[in-house]
Amino acid sequence: MELLKIYIREHLKVTMVFLLFSVMLAVSFRLYRLPVAAVAYPAALCSAAGFAVLILDYIKALKKHREMCRIAGMSREAAEMLPPAESIAEDDMRQLVLNLDEELRKAETAANKTFSDTVDYYTMWAHQIKTPIASMKLRLQNEDSDISRKLSLDLFRIEQYVEMVMMFLKLEERSRDYVFKKYDLDSIIRDALRKFSGEFIMRKLNLEYEPSEVKVLTDEKWLSFVIEQVISNALKYTPEGSISIKLKEPCTLCIEDTGIGIAAEDLPRIFEKGYTGLNGRADKQASGIGLYLCRRICDELGHSISAVSEPGKGTCVMLGLDRREMEHE
Repeated sequence: MELLKIYIREHLKVTMVFLLFSVMLAVSFRLYRLPVAAVAYPAALCSAAGFAVLILDYIKALKKHREMCRIAGMSREAAEMLPPAESIAEDDMRQLVLNLDEELRKAETAANKTFSDTVDYYTMWAHQIKTPIASMKLRLQNEDSDISRKLSLDLFRIEQYVEMVMMFLKLEERSRDYVFKKYDLDSIIRDALRKFSGEFIMRKLNLEYEPSEVKVLTDEKWLSFVIEQVISNALKYTPEGSISIKLKEPCTLCIEDTGIGIAAEDLPRIFEKGYTGLNGRADKQASGIGLYLCRRICDELGHSISAVSEPGKGTCVMLGLDRREMEHE
């Protein structure tokens, strides 16, 4: 119906000109005292014929419109499948579409190359930075002092940031190396806790860990990154108190802290890319990337991630680890 209205509006000028000419002829015949029927009859025949032509032309326009809609829903390669032009205006429009499509392809090729170069650069950087980090770790292992322990902790944080960069690049590049099989959840958790043991000791935070004694269908490397990120956040925003890790039914890993908590208005957005909230604005080093990557990875693994929090009392992040297994079953 909308197309019909547009068609009538486009051809209204021609119709009005035809009617004007018919009226002019009728007036001329009247002035010369000739029978008006001599004009009315041919005008009626011409009107009928014109109406039939308009109907046929509308049907043709409708078919072309439907074909264009079909092509518009296809890939950009369909630009060359445009119907042949039947007028100068259509030919100009067709050429414009093809030119724009070519420019878009060139722009996308350039953007992909720039992104690929960026990924290559940061991948190389991430691998190269690991060498001096490993060297510094070896040197600090031979020392046992407050400053060496603090430096080791800072070095571990740097390692985490490098690992975050690597994970971010892999997710953006869509190059996944998932290996799904049954893994011992306690083994993954213990490896993560071992990395943070120095910080727990230095800051005198209590750890309440209940072994889960379950196996989960997941990818060990990617799930380890998620658990480490959640523990890292818990440590970051827990100046004193404790952090507890336990499994709840059916298969939900809960990592809970007694830290500063998250404001109610921030809680729905903590997994958004770049969102830091009130806590992040207080901590100038917050990037808003860690939890965003956790959500992305959990989506890829078929797990779920959510959080509940109360300002001043702490936060509990929950990882639902049973979804992937249920889907496979």
